[in-house]
Amino acid sequence: MEKIRLGIVGFGFMGHNDADMMATFDDIDLVAVADTNPDMLTDAPEGVETYSNIDDMLAKADINVVMVSTPNPSHPEMVKKAAAAKKHVICEKPAAMSVKEFDEMVAACRENGVLFTVHQQRRWDKDYRIMKEVYDQGLVGDMYIIKSQLYGFNGFMHDWHVFPEMGGGMLYDWGVHLIDQILNMVDSPIVSLYADVQNVINEKVDDYFKIIFKFANHVTAEIELGTYYLTPARRWFIGGNKGSAIIDGFGGEGKIVHTRHLLENVPGKITMTAAGPTRSFGPAPEGLLYEEPLPEVNVSHRMYFEHFLKAFNGEEEIIVRPEQVRRVLCVMDAVRESAKTGQAIAFEQA
Repeated sequence: MEKIRLGIVGFGFMGHNDADMMATFDDIDLVAVADTNPDMLTDAPEGVETYSNIDDMLAKADINVVMVSTPNPSHPEMVKKAAAAKKHVICEKPAAMSVKEFDEMVAACRENGVLFTVHQQRRWDKDYRIMKEVYDQGLVGDMYIIKSQLYGFNGFMHDWHVFPEMGGGMLYDWGVHLIDQILNMVDSPIVSLYADVQNVINEKVDDYFKIIFKFANHVTAEIELGTYYLTPARRWFIGGNKGSAIIDGFGGEGKIVHTRHLLENVPGKITMTAAGPTRSFGPAPEGLLYEEPLPEVNVSHRMYFEHFLKAFNGEEEIIVRPEQVRRVLCVMDAVRESAKTGQAIAFEQA
């Protein structure tokens, strides 16, 4: 197996995180890092070459793969330069600020015969992979609704994420991951989507969004993110005609709930509840509902790089494919259009 000799351009938070991950691989050597801010280079790992720009790194460092971890607007330039130097490329998300830019990046990599993929590592989040197993195995029957919810308490963005011209805001940040997860789970054309995007306490960038997808296979999926809920949570719900699956937390804690039999009719007896009399929403009879554990998964973000290493050595195809990344960017354009017009957007033909 040929080793990856890696150069990272952009050695801030994500660059450091990626470097730490690479250190866990015997077949990946971090050779060089580049950043225009010299302060970012002071703690580069011992023996790793440091450069003030990507041009010098590409010209002087003995590397065969470049990881682009710079702020969003610079991704196209960095990817094109790496491709022109015949280096394979991993790019942080979002890959580009527009579909047009992304198409140019893909074209540059194809013309130069290099691999190009995007770091969508949250396909290996434990909570997501558990729910994907529920979906793939049909553990709750024919599914009609998927809910993916992420709530925070801090509200404000950080660093360059507060500037719209830098690709700031939550849609560019977490949105690109949450959308990718849903599209990777539901293998079906999107018939339409509706979105609400708001600036709750951030004047210039979005800090809340809700996206509702209608898929051709009759599944509805809803993504909701808010940074100022003051009740931080990560939740999933999948509803089917044979049960419900629930997760509360990134660790995947949750359950599948089934009913032992469906009611043949609504009981005639009225139940008194705190909300008043009801026949449909009173407590379930004892023993009617029962729980099962969620499927077990063994995943980590490290698996993204395991797959890339195999693709680099020709053992498998790239797992985060450019056409998948492009589809997410197209969805994000439709999300903005829907939020602006207040109308649902017809998206793909069934």
